[in-house]
Amino acid sequence: MRKKIIILGATGSIGRGTLDVVRKNRDKFEISAITAHTNLEELISISYEFDIPVLVLSGVESNNSQIKYSGNDSILTMLKNTEADIVVNGIAGSDGLEPSIISLQNGKNLALANKETIVMAGKLIVNLAKSHGRKILPVDSEHSAIFHLLENRDLKTVKEIILTASGGPFRQTPLKDFTKITLQEALKHPTWEMGKKITIDSATMANKGLEVIEAHGLFSLPEDKIKVLIHPESRVHSLIRTTDNSMFAQISNPDMKVPIGNALFYPDLMESTFGDLNLAEKSLTFYEADYKRYPLLKYAYETIKYGKSYSIAYNASNEISVGYFLKNQIKFTDISNIVSNILEKNWSAEPESFEEIIEIDQIVRKSTKNFIEKRIRK
Repeated sequence: MRKKIIILGATGSIGRGTLDVVRKNRDKFEISAITAHTNLEELISISYEFDIPVLVLSGVESNNSQIKYSGNDSILTMLKNTEADIVVNGIAGSDGLEPSIISLQNGKNLALANKETIVMAGKLIVNLAKSHGRKILPVDSEHSAIFHLLENRDLKTVKEIILTASGGPFRQTPLKDFTKITLQEALKHPTWEMGKKITIDSATMANKGLEVIEAHGLFSLPEDKIKVLIHPESRVHSLIRTTDNSMFAQISNPDMKVPIGNALFYPDLMESTFGDLNLAEKSLTFYEADYKRYPLLKYAYETIKYGKSYSIAYNASNEISVGYFLKNQIKFTDISNIVSNILEKNWSAEPESFEEIIEIDQIVRKSTKNFIEKRIRK
């Protein structure tokens, strides 16, 4: 029997990678539903290729007869009414939280590329998965690597986990030139092809900061057991160090189809046809992460230490700031400065429900917008 899949964000990089995996394994998977924000043409094209019965256009209302659900709450409605074994959540930003909640509540395993789900909801989402007997399967290459390295291993034997990072396009840019960085320069990632928001996050290393917070939530490890190393070649996707000081790594080509495939095939490993990595004459270099270059990485560790609602504030203020940068309304270096200012406010309320998380998120967003607008008007 083929495994039934729902793909959220089918026209994005994670969605397209998922489609590539299914394309190579049509005997093992069928797609029950796909969503896109506004890309109607590509959504319909995908549906023809894979014979998909349920199409969702979430960003606009649609009268197209091929679209079953559209507009506000269309994804949530679809998830409640569509049968599937696993949901691939490739939605960017905090918009991905509620679909993750509804997927788990409705008995579906979650292949999670949406970092914000864990960053914002942490224990609540992990406990929700456990209470429904469902799995959260990380799709980020780093967390997928750690997930498989830790599986069936006693956490008492793990001294630390090490997340790798490419370092983005400004790894060697002099710090004095950071104020001159343009939007076009920040959108040129040296390794991965991704959406604009996550590409900027990779340039500032906010993306790695979110991954540190996510690792804390997924693997129940304190911040002092989560390390980051700059690894420009992006072949070692993460490592663990055990108590005997041995290190174990997951190494493969920098191809998102590997972690996507392993999430879809779980508990089995995918038989990949996406190319072997030949390490002969390949370099593997590593550097310490510099907090002066990447202050947002430092702030991420601080949010874990502070707990409460600080990780929500980190994510929301960064998301709003990046939005202003993408519109060329603030400078690259303003992003980290704005997040720092917002984190100085009191976010010590402990959210006890998903509703409270969403409410705090909205408060942070409003506060960040007000702060930025005041700066722009000066």
